[in-house]
Amino acid sequence: MDALQTELERRWRLMFAALTAGDDVPPAMRLRTEGMMEAAVLLQCAAPAELQQAMDDVYRAACGQGIAAQFGDDWQDFFVFPQIPAMGRRAPVYPSTRD
Repeated sequence: MDALQTELERRWRLMFAALTAGDDVPPAMRLRTEGMMEAAVLLQCAAPAELQQAMDDVYRAACGQGIAAQFGDDWQDFFVFPQIPAMGRRAPVYPSTRD
C-alpha cells in the first residue's frame, strides 16, 4: 500500500496545487486517480474513510483549509467516494453586447 498511497498523495498534490494556482485539472488525471482510490478499497489496501482523510490532509496543505471549509461539512454527500473535489473556478462571463 505504501507505493499506492505515495502515488495517490502525489496526484492529489498536483491536482490541488493546480487548482490553487487557478489552473484546470485534466479530467483524465482526476478519473484515473479516482480509479486508483477505488482499486485500493477493492484490494482491501485502505478504507474509503482513510483515503478521504488522507486526501483532505493533502488538500489542507495545498489550499490552507480542509475540503469541508470550501464545500461544507457534508461534502462527502456531494462527492461520493471515490470522487475527488477537483473542480476549477468558473471563468467570469462578460456580455458581448450592450443589452
